[in-house]
Amino acid sequence: DKKKLKDITKLSRMLDEILNRVPNKAAPYVGAAAFTHKAGLHASAIIKDPTTYEHIIPEEVGNVRVVPISNQAGKSNLLKILNESGISIKKDDDRLYKILEEIKEKEDKGYAYDVAGASFEIFARKKLGIMPHFFSVNRYKVTMEKRQNFNRNFSIISEAVVSINLGKQERVSVSESLDSNGQDQGPVHALSAALRKDLGPYQSFIEDIKLVDFKVRIMNGGTEAITRVLIDSEDRNGIRWSTIGVSANIIDASYDAILDSINWKLLREKAVPISN
Repeated sequence: DKKKLKDITKLSRMLDEILNRVPNKAAPYVGAAAFTHKAGLHASAIIKDPTTYEHIIPEEVGNVRVVPISNQAGKSNLLKILNESGISIKKDDDRLYKILEEIKEKEDKGYAYDVAGASFEIFARKKLGIMPHFFSVNRYKVTMEKRQNFNRNFSIISEAVVSINLGKQERVSVSESLDSNGQDQGPVHALSAALRKDLGPYQSFIEDIKLVDFKVRIMNGGTEAITRVLIDSEDRNGIRWSTIGVSANIIDASYDAILDSINWKLLREKAVPISN
């Protein structure tokens, strides 16, 4: 019935999890891009009247409407996205133009906020001075070792060490790249696990975070290559969010994307920052 239809997106993600496959963003109704409207006349029409391009309300199938932000976006699109994120700002606020200008500058460096809405929200909140400070990372280190096991076969194991500050308290966490079955998942897995291993009072908010997709793109070639990393995360309720990192180093780009993912989850859960 119509009430149960609202669970179809969550059910689809659950099935993807059982089958160990990445959810199809282009799937009708339940796909992450099913109700995505790129900037331009299309997005402008959606803002004025959603029925111009949507024959059903996204919430009827448990999905959400997305109007991504990019260097093509205008002030009205930006204002709508900020309002939907719970950010109250007036349409004549000069900071809107500054945010749009910086978006263009960052996209010239390799960022793509139209596919990383969570990272955009964090970026915008920082520019507006309303992003809560939950914790800070003092340093991190990722190492890889190729070792021989008891069968005389070689395997590569990564280890990540992360030092964070929670208020005035420093915590150090160490994690390896092995999963629960003893299979190596790579250095990004180790870094993600170390970052999420011990966040004190925030731990209950982030325990259900799963990295469901990891995409890497080399923006230019040669010795000055820039790497863009896009990470899709999901929680137990089937809510998905995308974050981005850009760096000459793939591990560092991954670090930025993972950090945004954690901070966005804490923001959505309305976690209370620790006072210094």
